[in-house]
Amino acid sequence: QNDTEPIVLEGKCLVVCDSSPSADGAITSSLGISVRSGSAKVAFSATRSTNHEPSEMSNRTMTIYFDQVLVNIGNHFDLASSIFVAPRKGIYSFSFHVVKVYNRQTIQVSLMQNGYPVISAFAGDQDVTREAASNGVLLHMEREDKVHLKLERGNLMGGWKYSTFSGFLVFPL
Repeated sequence: QNDTEPIVLEGKCLVVCDSSPSADGAITSSLGISVRSGSAKVAFSATRSTNHEPSEMSNRTMTIYFDQVLVNIGNHFDLASSIFVAPRKGIYSFSFHVVKVYNRQTIQVSLMQNGYPVISAFAGDQDVTREAASNGVLLHMEREDKVHLKLERGNLMGGWKYSTFSGFLVFPL
């Protein structure tokens, strides 16, 4: 008996016979074909509520840690490590916004994919105390690819949740 409703894939109806749902939400047929429904969604948004000053950290990798998750659909953003892990191959959108703490300082933040910088943003006006740096990108990611933010230089403002990091799956490939 098949309790699975037909799946619509790019406007075409796909019927799966003798199927059983797997732990990751895919449906595997008796022919070994795995089809994932469009209902699995991936999105996160995190904030930092305290300043980020490297002199107070034992963090040699300079990962920017976030202390509050606003959204974590799918639970693929790990708050403790502040790393997002892609659950599947696809196109993902990421954005970040950070604010420097002091004037006469420059901040630079990089979005890292699997340990390599992909995009960066900086704020370096010497006369402005609360200057912001922001950037966003679409990335082609494989399953298990990792993304996090790295503080290349400077100190970040945290109070009032000025520093944010967000991402979501645009579409699977």
